[in-house]
Amino acid sequence: MKPGLDPRLDFPSARRNRDPINEVLRRYFSDLNSVLELASGSGQHMAYFAKTYPHIVFQPSDPDRDHRASIAAWTDGLENVNAPLDLDTTKNWQIASVDAFICVNMIHIAPWSACEGLLSKAGRHLASNGILYLYGPYKHGGRHTAQSNAKFDADLRHRNAEWGIRDLDDITATAVVHGLTLDATVQMPANNLSVIYRRVV
Repeated sequence: MKPGLDPRLDFPSARRNRDPINEVLRRYFSDLNSVLELASGSGQHMAYFAKTYPHIVFQPSDPDRDHRASIAAWTDGLENVNAPLDLDTTKNWQIASVDAFICVNMIHIAPWSACEGLLSKAGRHLASNGILYLYGPYKHGGRHTAQSNAKFDADLRHRNAEWGIRDLDDITATAVVHGLTLDATVQMPANNLSVIYRRVV
């Protein structure tokens, strides 16, 4: 980042999906004290949710340095947002237990090992009855839910053979191994889903 330039990134998708996502989150966030966001990206979601839920302490994170600079800029002055952490779901963490994880639009643009790591970390670091919130496109029973998702999946796999839209059945089976149970799925705009798991152990 060159000196004097605004480090804030502007992701149009973050502006489009923040309100639909919040309609789902409000069902779960009234009694929470702490939330960790994985792959916080630009930080636009983090700033929006922190203002919406001032009683919650939010911990943003992203392994990308420019993203962390953007997150810090978007959340500057928000007293309930901690400085962004450099967290990678495929590596070990040293963090305290939290009430919820949020992960938006990550697991289809990362290797399957990143999704496995996310579920493992949720099983280890979520408080009892804590929630894991996922948002993005998913397959069901090996099939895409829309032709647009099939085209998107093909494009992702062309860009990186380890990327791709994941099957919700596979995610849920792996989640169960780590003490998580599927709580709800909610249809979202543009053929996306909100998927909520709870830590039950």
